[in-house]
Amino acid sequence: MTDRKDNVPNESVPEDPAPQVEGDATNAQEPEDLIEAEGPDVELPTDGPAAGGPDADVTDDLSPEDKALLDDAARGIAEDKLSQDDRDLVADMRADMLRAQAELVNFRKRVERDREANRDAVIAEVVRALLPALDDLTRAEAHGDLADGPMQVIGQKIRGGFEKFKLVQIGEKGETFDPNVHEAIVQLPTPGATDQTVADVVEPGYKLGDRVLRAAKVAVAVPA
Repeated sequence: MTDRKDNVPNESVPEDPAPQVEGDATNAQEPEDLIEAEGPDVELPTDGPAAGGPDADVTDDLSPEDKALLDDAARGIAEDKLSQDDRDLVADMRADMLRAQAELVNFRKRVERDREANRDAVIAEVVRALLPALDDLTRAEAHGDLADGPMQVIGQKIRGGFEKFKLVQIGEKGETFDPNVHEAIVQLPTPGATDQTVADVVEPGYKLGDRVLRAAKVAVAVPA
């Protein structure tokens, strides 16, 4: 007996249709909004105008005072989220910053004060070295040697140069004796004198600002 399976012709098994790929030409009739395009991930901005952060265009119309208030409010909200230990740390850091800023300001003031003091000291030394020449000029003027001629102009220029540095002559006849600016060379008992006064100026003194470069050498009238 012949097996019927041998007489049955081999029928071709239909293959499964090819899977349809999204975006294929066969699906061109589908709406475009149903097609999802794949591409690289794009990071969205988390700050700035695009994200509506503090740098958004809306803050451009604010005044500096309003922007400062907005920043202070943002900091206050951030600090409310901190723990007590973190708040103490922030307070300590703020105190250290303010202390360092105050020390820097004091240092700058001290440096500026020292610079001014050094400048005044140098000027005082230079002027003190020129005082003998100024004494000769004063004596020549007292003798009438500077009344006429080019020496008069030279003397005026020299005195004008000293006046620019606020050099002042001290020691005048008749003023009250002051040991801070006067040096008593001799005492003259004078009848009727009730106080120590300058009877005569032997050599004038000079002050540069508040600094006494040389005390005036004077004769002092004292009560008899």
